Amino acid sequence: MSDAQPSGPPFTTQVRVRYADTDAEGVVYYGSYLVYFEVARVELLRDLGCPIGEARERGLVFPAVSATCNYRRPGRVDHLLDVRLWLGRIGRASFDFAYHVCRGDELLADGTTRHAAVDVGSGRAVALPDWFVDLWSRAGERIGSTAHARGAARTAGESAPATTAGAARPAGQSDPTATAATAGAAARGSS
Repeated sequence: MSDAQPSGPPFTTQVRVRYADTDAEGVVYYGSYLVYFEVARVELLRDLGCPIGEARERGLVFPAVSATCNYRRPGRVDHLLDVRLWLGRIGRASFDFAYHVCRGDELLADGTTRHAAVDVGSGRAVALPDWFVDLWSRAGERIGSTAHARGAARTAGESAPATTAGAARPAGQSDPTATAATAGAAARGSS
């Protein structure tokens, strides 16, 4: 995934931090930010007239196959957060998003996700259908993107992910790439 900075207007939705979103120190648990990213994606699809259930009815699901999250400042219970989403690149069988989670003008976390198009029946990665590419194009008319994705179209010859089974981590399962020291320092706002 590209580290390109987002530009243009984001799609924005709001979430309020619940107790369930926090850790023992009273700050937003690092895994909760990935849930906030999901909330933004689902709300974007709904806003575009394609609720997530409709995509499944059309035979597709879009599991996350890669995710990054950088923790900048702590969020706390009852904070009202803006989750800002920008479009990333779109390929033959996958697409990316970039996110900022903010409290007012303060950036709490930023990150990216990559999603594969997976056939519900077979569980295999498939090429993005024309209806999805059209939906992405409509979104791009009003939502900004990462600099890498500006003007990006479906990339010919992009290979599908080697595997998508089990790519999504069940709720409550820890991220093996995050360390307690890194997550704790970021949650407390340390540099």
